[in-house]
Amino acid sequence: MQRKEKPKKKKTGKEELKMAAEREYYCHKQVVPLVAMVSMECTNVGLNTLFKAATVKGMSHHVFIVYSYALAAALLLLPSTFFFINRSNSRLDLPPLKFSILSKIFLLGLIGCTSQIMGYTGINYSSPTLASAISNLVPAFTFILAILFRMEKLAFRSSSSRAKVLGTVLSISGAFVVTLYNGPRIKLRNTIPIPQHLHTAQSNWKLGGLFLTAEYILVPMWYIVQAQIMKEYPAEITVVFFYNLFVSILAAFAGIFMEPDLSRWKIRPNMALASIVCSGIFGSFLNNTIHTWALRLKGPVYVAMFKPLSIVIAVAMGVIILGDALYLGSILGATVIALGFYTVMWGKTKEEMEECDDISFLETSANHKLPLLQNYNA
Repeated sequence: MQRKEKPKKKKTGKEELKMAAEREYYCHKQVVPLVAMVSMECTNVGLNTLFKAATVKGMSHHVFIVYSYALAAALLLLPSTFFFINRSNSRLDLPPLKFSILSKIFLLGLIGCTSQIMGYTGINYSSPTLASAISNLVPAFTFILAILFRMEKLAFRSSSSRAKVLGTVLSISGAFVVTLYNGPRIKLRNTIPIPQHLHTAQSNWKLGGLFLTAEYILVPMWYIVQAQIMKEYPAEITVVFFYNLFVSILAAFAGIFMEPDLSRWKIRPNMALASIVCSGIFGSFLNNTIHTWALRLKGPVYVAMFKPLSIVIAVAMGVIILGDALYLGSILGATVIALGFYTVMWGKTKEEMEECDDISFLETSANHKLPLLQNYNA
């Protein structure tokens, strides 16, 4: 005799709604930020390469910063700010944009302007690959600052905290393996010639490295200040608009002294114009908006952990697009970076799950206590 299969218990409407809400929460909190941040790291490496090609043709990096940030503020963020400001106020119950918040955004712009000048000066003296390599200082500095400002919890008894520390060390170590160790060359069939204008004399790399190191010391400070601003005023478009506006104004003041020749400020339809437009749209506007949104959603350490991926992306783009050589050290370092990255992501996910469990436990306890109070009052 065949056994009769037990009829499956149909899920109630509440259970289906709960499962749909959990799927939406997971997609919004885990998948979307991950894809967005990886995409932005790819974009940044490409923009740095395009900037390097434009500066070799004679473009000033001071002029580049002013025009790219002004383009993002004027053409993109100004109309979108006024379009979304009423919607954001009604949805998030935002406080009024007071002078204290504007002053903090101005401080953010000062840090950002200084780091951008340092960074593009460093790339001008060295290369985008060196910039991606030195950016591995960001996770360590950000992790330390986040602990000092109590944005991250560090308890060695917790497996999530140990995972975040271990993953940070692994990611930085892997990035330095890619940078410092070549190993035997892996032969690949390649027909794309290497553009000679992207190569820089080795004598300038030390000076470029100093400027890039200064930039990536300021970047963690930018993350911390931005995260604090988003706690007080969680409207990404508005904050990024004023940030880009302040950076363009500050960079213009610096550019007046550093580039007094007015002929350097004339942009013709060539590589310089393409670099400014692409950087204004995909860098100053899109990249800053996504970073600000991710900082509000996931915190500064999560955003900083994507920096070690840039060296892997830079090496991959160099091999595929520019025809650079591929070495064993690049593969080994990329593997270590991937292990560290996934370790940190696991630690962050576990920490969020523990926080959600604590909230659910408190809500359940409150619901169990409520009838007893009601009976007692009755």
